[in-house]
Amino acid sequence: MFSRLRRPVFPDHIVLPLSGGEIAVRLRPDPRARRYLLRLPHDQSGPVLTIPKGGSLSTAQRFAEKHAGWLEEKLAALPQTTPFAAGSVVPVRGILHRIEPSGRLRGLVTAGLDADGHAVLSVPGAAEHTGRKVADWLKRQARADIEAAVARHTATLGVKAAAISLRDTRSRWGSCASNGRLSFSWRLILAPPEILDYVAAHEVAHLREMNHSDRFWALCRQLAPHTPKARQWLKDEGGKLHLFG
Repeated sequence: MFSRLRRPVFPDHIVLPLSGGEIAVRLRPDPRARRYLLRLPHDQSGPVLTIPKGGSLSTAQRFAEKHAGWLEEKLAALPQTTPFAAGSVVPVRGILHRIEPSGRLRGLVTAGLDADGHAVLSVPGAAEHTGRKVADWLKRQARADIEAAVARHTATLGVKAAAISLRDTRSRWGSCASNGRLSFSWRLILAPPEILDYVAAHEVAHLREMNHSDRFWALCRQLAPHTPKARQWLKDEGGKLHLFG
């Protein structure tokens, strides 16, 4: 009897030396792939190397090293991320706010205007906690806005959401499960209010139509007449919301 050939087991990633240091390259074995492929996803999740059927780890490593120059050029061209730190400027409901220390040891993050009328986020406490405090504040704001939008749209359609959760998803801005549970990206709070409103309307419409039929899109436009413009905004600008934090 002949034993079955075992598929090779690959590690999650390999380490590729670049001129500025090392970088982890995720490995993605794909039996349908015909060749090795190194790519840099738009979601800022880092480089991925596809390994075709019959591929080997050593060949994958050599392939990555051969294309190290290409990868460095692509990485250099990526837009820079903006941390939630003092001095950074981040959007809140589509309006740019500068993050500033409040000078207080305790308290909550507050949004307001400085002496020159510029929007600011005042953050108390030590500098090393600024990022967490800003992120937590943004998530609370997102939940409040999303819950209000969902309540408004469900009342219009006469439907009910089973639950609402917030996540930091990159593949979608919202989702609706068959059991009526809605999920949204908290980063919608960074976008103009009409964008968040559209995504809420989109998922609420799924409570009535669990599809993307003409009836579904008619419901979307009923709840959010700005649906076409919001969809285009997310296509053009949505990816930038992941560059903060």
